[in-house]
Amino acid sequence: MDVIELLPRLHLLRFPVGQAYAWRDGDDLTLIDAGPAGSGARIAAAVEAVGRVRRVVLTHFHEDHAGGAAEVAALTGAEVVAHAVEAPVVRGEVPGPPPVFEDWERPLHAAAVRLLPQGGFERPERVTEVADGDVLDFGGGARTVHVPGHTDGSIAVHLPHHGVLFTGDAVAVSPVDGEVMLGVFNVDRDRAVDSFRKLADLDAEVACFGHGDPVTGGAARALRASVRVYGASG
Repeated sequence: MDVIELLPRLHLLRFPVGQAYAWRDGDDLTLIDAGPAGSGARIAAAVEAVGRVRRVVLTHFHEDHAGGAAEVAALTGAEVVAHAVEAPVVRGEVPGPPPVFEDWERPLHAAAVRLLPQGGFERPERVTEVADGDVLDFGGGARTVHVPGHTDGSIAVHLPHHGVLFTGDAVAVSPVDGEVMLGVFNVDRDRAVDSFRKLADLDAEVACFGHGDPVTGGAARALRASVRVYGASG
């Protein structure tokens, strides 16, 4: 796991597949996602000098984002947060729906799966459920944004006071050309495009994606330029 400082209060935690983020308010840390299974101890050790993890906000249930959440919670006592639609899947009570793959996505998905730990992962016992527009107590008031399409209960997290947006997998950056793009492996592409458009309407200077390098300046412009490719109606 690589730890990269993006801003004095914001670090990127990069895994073989995907990435998470740590936001600091004084000595309190909030994680946006928690990496795959087996990441908990590494995350706790990496952020120990920075502060204490108070909460883990999960953008969605996929194992490269939620797999380490229960481990982090057990090690730090952190609260785990997810959208109300996503929480039963995060807790392991119901299965999550599989993606509807575009043909070109299948080899990408197969390659990613080979890099992830095999088998299931530990589930958090308790998950705090949130809804669209709820404000969380970090980052000067962090607003949850429901962005269905990648999964039914995907959320982004917007810090308006700091101009920072965490998109989860609703938006990504292409490993081929570095361009901002619609996230892949969606359950409903049309809804995913609508969610991309919703995020592009927000004011953000910094955009942090689940996959691909963050945009650390002019993020809103980059998202708006990219979303035009998908047309007015998605």
